[in-house]
Amino acid sequence: MARVVLLHSALGDSRLWKRQVPALEREHHVLAPDLPGWGENPLPTEPFSLVEFTAELLPAVLVGNSFGGAVALRTALAHRDKVERLVLIAAGLPAWDWTEEMRGYFETEEKAIEAGDLDAATEVNMEFWVKPEHRDEVRPQQRRALELQTAHEEPELLWPEMGSLSKLEMPTLVIVGTDDHADFHAIAEHLANGIPHADLAIVPGAGHLVGVDQPEELNALLLEFLSE
Repeated sequence: MARVVLLHSALGDSRLWKRQVPALEREHHVLAPDLPGWGENPLPTEPFSLVEFTAELLPAVLVGNSFGGAVALRTALAHRDKVERLVLIAAGLPAWDWTEEMRGYFETEEKAIEAGDLDAATEVNMEFWVKPEHRDEVRPQQRRALELQTAHEEPELLWPEMGSLSKLEMPTLVIVGTDDHADFHAIAEHLANGIPHADLAIVPGAGHLVGVDQPEELNALLLEFLSE
């Protein structure tokens, strides 16, 4: 029985994994925390590290979606001996050369947040990232995260130095949905090519939130990968 840590996307909180937890916990010990600044976990007031937050849950298999994928990747690089397997789902990547489409999204969201219009910022995210049939589920999670993240002056987020992908020796599964934005297909290929023991899986009919859009497909991929 493996310990499996699920790190959620910035679009919501641990509830985004509600379709995965029951499927995985029949065979594994599953942890799905709210990252600091999401769900039930307020944003710290002092400088903090999401990598060290995650490291406290190791040793484990790390599974991360989007921003959670970026955190999982950075944690695996910083604590290679404690991450048994790694799953990166539509993972973000620091210092990526984003397309004009993505830069436009970042700018629109930032303007709404700076104007103090969290409802508008939430809708920007729903329209850009979330399939229409799931927006009512994800919207309150996103709204809650924005409230927590604007409740006080944002503290410094500390990141360890980014090591080379070639140092990741653990078995790795890179996943992206067919309907995700072009940047995330490019990142998925970059990760799959750069990590020595990585396989790439493309999930039909899934957007950025693969586990919400195509839960049975993702669950099957995860269970198979965990059993190898």
